[in-house]
Amino acid sequence: MIEAKMSFSQDVDDEYEKLIRRLNPPRVVIDNETCKNATVIQVDGANRQGILIEVVQILTDLNLVITKAYISSDGGWFMDVFNVTDQDGNKIIDQEILDYIQKSLGPDSSCLGRSVGVKSSTNYTSIELIGRDRPGLISELSAVLSHLRCNVVNAEVWTHKTRAAAVMHITDQQTGHAITDPDRLATIKDLLWNVVGGCRFRDAKTEMTQVTTHTERRLHQMLFDDRDYERVGDDDGEDERQRPDVSVVNWFDKDYSVVSVRCKDRPKLLFDTVCTLTDMQYVVFHGSVDAEGPEAYQEYYVRHIDGSPVKSEAERQRIIQCLEAAIERRVSEGLKLELCTSDRPGLLSDVTRMFRENSLTVTQAEVTTRCGKAINTFYVRDASGYPVDAKTIESIRQAIGQTILKVKGTSKARKQGSQESQSRNLFGDLFKSRSFCNFGLVRSYT
Repeated sequence: MIEAKMSFSQDVDDEYEKLIRRLNPPRVVIDNETCKNATVIQVDGANRQGILIEVVQILTDLNLVITKAYISSDGGWFMDVFNVTDQDGNKIIDQEILDYIQKSLGPDSSCLGRSVGVKSSTNYTSIELIGRDRPGLISELSAVLSHLRCNVVNAEVWTHKTRAAAVMHITDQQTGHAITDPDRLATIKDLLWNVVGGCRFRDAKTEMTQVTTHTERRLHQMLFDDRDYERVGDDDGEDERQRPDVSVVNWFDKDYSVVSVRCKDRPKLLFDTVCTLTDMQYVVFHGSVDAEGPEAYQEYYVRHIDGSPVKSEAERQRIIQCLEAAIERRVSEGLKLELCTSDRPGLLSDVTRMFRENSLTVTQAEVTTRCGKAINTFYVRDASGYPVDAKTIESIRQAIGQTILKVKGTSKARKQGSQESQSRNLFGDLFKSRSFCNFGLVRSYT
């Protein structure tokens, strides 16, 4: 009886939300005239929980760079304004992209108003893996899948601290469709668990499903549930200047908690912070983002979903640690390699096996298949911690094909140089002057 009443109440809420949406459909204004160096996108409409992450996700999935943002959603209405460019810093003039933004965010949108990125697929089976990171892990996982006649059509792998998380979309090599046989799925799951659980630090996890969530958001959720934000012994000796500068204070007069983030800018940073706050059950009422320079400054005015600001020092520290982890997870560490070739069964296994045999470990990977082409990106580093040997990379390229595997940029590490630290201080002072904290409106939590 209680479950029936709860179900009825949920149905009523859903229908009410649909009615409000029909009466107040979202409006999208795209302006290429007002700002000389960015396209301005304004979205407004009836407010509801989760609308901000939905809008940000659609923009970042288009690989747009958000240089500025203004967020307001107090009351029953929201209005978000974003200054965006393409990857080369140019305005968005491609009409196909502009039409897609209008369609995705406007009144006829099928993307807004539902759980972000959650969908059922009959085209592939989704695998989620999390366990302790170690050299050769990706190679072993892909070798097992190849042996079981599974083709990896899409995959994304993140490593953070001692943990590794992966979301893989696989198909049957013979049919090219999702794998649905329960016995075969159980075998795949058991063998993959043996790989990720073979070196135990915490319990490894392997999940298989036909329902998929937005991959990057799911990786954040998996690592958050795994508590990767908790600081381990090695973190104690880390230079504090290398960490993102995150602070949380309470504005008691307005019952907001003010979350400020200052760190080196990078792609999809806004998505990572908003995603984390949303999944931690915090609502962003107001916010501003400035990422026009080498550093990004973000300020959010939030409350917990229950309507309260931060209540304790432990809660404050948890927000800080979770946002630090969310920012660090996507920091690319190692040498970037791009592979583009015709897809074939076992390709991922062969390439990662070659990395492992040459003492290279994968710190981050993105595997994509488009129209029969495999487009893969790997960040690799020497398993012993030394700089990647150029001769090793060249021998791998010769074996795979120099036109197939290309080196992009130079080796990257999380450690930042002294010049960057000076820039942090310079821009930090500039951005801090814009904060409401400096006008005496916000008092320290403590």
